[in-house]
Amino acid sequence: MLDIPTQRLANQRISHTDLKTPAEVLAWMGPMQGQDYTGALWSVGLRLPHSHESAIEQALSDKTIVRTWIMRGTLHLVAAADIRWLLDLIGPKIVKGMVRRYRELELDAETLTRSADILAQALQDGQQMTRKELLALLEQNGIVTTGQRAPHLLQYASYLGLICHGLTRLNNPTYRLLDEAFPAGITARDEAAAELARRYFLSRGPTTLQNFVAWSSLLISEARAALEAITSEIVSDTINGETYWRPASAPTVPQDAPTLYLLPGFDEYLIGYRDRSDILDPTYADRICPGGNGIFYPTIVSDGQVVGTWKRTLKKGTVTITPQPFITLSEAERHAFAEAAQRYGAFLGLSVVLAEV
Repeated sequence: MLDIPTQRLANQRISHTDLKTPAEVLAWMGPMQGQDYTGALWSVGLRLPHSHESAIEQALSDKTIVRTWIMRGTLHLVAAADIRWLLDLIGPKIVKGMVRRYRELELDAETLTRSADILAQALQDGQQMTRKELLALLEQNGIVTTGQRAPHLLQYASYLGLICHGLTRLNNPTYRLLDEAFPAGITARDEAAAELARRYFLSRGPTTLQNFVAWSSLLISEARAALEAITSEIVSDTINGETYWRPASAPTVPQDAPTLYLLPGFDEYLIGYRDRSDILDPTYADRICPGGNGIFYPTIVSDGQVVGTWKRTLKKGTVTITPQPFITLSEAERHAFAEAAQRYGAFLGLSVVLAEV
């Protein structure tokens, strides 16, 4: 029988990887959820053994990867080479879907356009400004930014391909112009949709069309056509009446590969699928995302299954990692948890303190 969790860990390049740089990770994975900044850095680092958080931030500084709004109206990390065609594919649908919300917020077309122009002009010549500074600038120009108007104004300019996020410091995001030198990439919409499907099914398979629709923000008809365009490159399995698509072969995972991983919240191992029952007992779903509020806690994954959550506490020179398992971890799992915690500490460049449950 098809071992879905094991294949997903391999295809997502968690259990084994041949990728060398942050840009290579994002070129393989396609867009990766980036709502939580530090968690997004670890999502990339998890797929780059022996990497350091500073290397992921350097890739952001060097503009080989970009953080901006893409699918589902949510922040993602994206390879710079992909950003233009992804915005062209996804952006118009998201903006169209926001029309009612814009109306509720009294954001008419003229206000949105003027706001975007002001933001783009302020970030000329390599300027980077904080969210607070940009919103103050809009207020000075007579554009009200209170409440939910602020994120929608920033998001709108981002979907136009004008601005994107820079680095985040002390939980304070900065913004910069989206580099005009980034290539246009794929121009035909059907080819772009097919390329997005290719990234998804190769990196996240075995998975279903329904999962792709939920993840991609594409219309069902577009998603189905995109899948059909790449069926010669993937294979299918029928499990409990559902069709799962995956690469014809998965990477060979070394026998000494870790069996337990500490995933950040919002990692694609969970977020990449609407139906998570293959890797998460539905009994525990509310402990991953309490009340379905959209906030996903960092998870402990053992043998491909989500078996708990974890949290970190930063102090000068140390990170305390506290496991919150759903089950009683075996002695082997406790040892594997300690090793996974050390790997995360190395990524941060901090000494690890393990808290007792």
